[in-house]
Amino acid sequence: MQVGLIGLGAMGQGMARNLAKAGYLTAVYNRTLSKAEALAAELQIQARESIEQLATETDLLLICVSADKDVLMVVDAIAKTIRPGCAVVDMSTVSSETATLAAAKLKEKQAAFLDAPVSGGVEGANKGTLAMMVGGEADVLERVRPVLAAMTARIEHLGGVGAGQACKAVNQIMCAGINQAVTEALAFAEAQGLPMAKVIEIIGGGAAGNWFLQHRGKTMTQNQFAPGFKLALHHKDLKIAQHMAQHAGVGCPLTVATLADYAKLMAKGYGDEDISALYRLKQKR
Repeated sequence: MQVGLIGLGAMGQGMARNLAKAGYLTAVYNRTLSKAEALAAELQIQARESIEQLATETDLLLICVSADKDVLMVVDAIAKTIRPGCAVVDMSTVSSETATLAAAKLKEKQAAFLDAPVSGGVEGANKGTLAMMVGGEADVLERVRPVLAAMTARIEHLGGVGAGQACKAVNQIMCAGINQAVTEALAFAEAQGLPMAKVIEIIGGGAAGNWFLQHRGKTMTQNQFAPGFKLALHHKDLKIAQHMAQHAGVGCPLTVATLADYAKLMAKGYGDEDISALYRLKQKR
């Protein structure tokens, strides 16, 4: 199976390295060609100058870009040259509506589509331990599963097209709640004059322990916010979740509150920091 990857951001680069290590990746494309060429040289694969060129020579195309409009632009380009029977897997985080539209565009070309957003951040992409939530036809997933397994620790089929994105929205809402709880609790601990390293260690070993506390607690309390997951991207994802919630008639007050907090931080220039930068708002003034 000839496999191509479109999008070499922080997530895409880690995915590409794991795909190449497993012997699957044959070519890559990125809007900035020099970035694709540098990674292709490192991995001893090919860099392509256009999406259309990449689509002509691959059986499976993987997409990892930032926004709904980017996914649809990429799918439109793929649709120009993709061959019948080929498959496209979109690992971006976008709306279920965008996934449904992308699938329809490719179905016209007799090509299959899966929406397969991931969770695990840059660390998971680099280590090949991502969790992947998949929507689309089960038989298509089984056909491409060995390739996807090179990037993931778990793959779960959730239903038809759009189900993967719906599940990712669940994930992003939950991340918002965890972020709110951990940053607020640690700011409280700091205000109490407690030894923060010991607080993080003991709380992390009990019922309130979680991945975010374990991996971000120490750094945030040292005012270090190097991005594992950029705050501005989580803001984008939560806007998608908010729209889906409104459409479903479900209230999501925590999402609304987090969007407001993130907007304040973005206005101060912190959008490219990790989402743990929410700690900035929680600390005692």
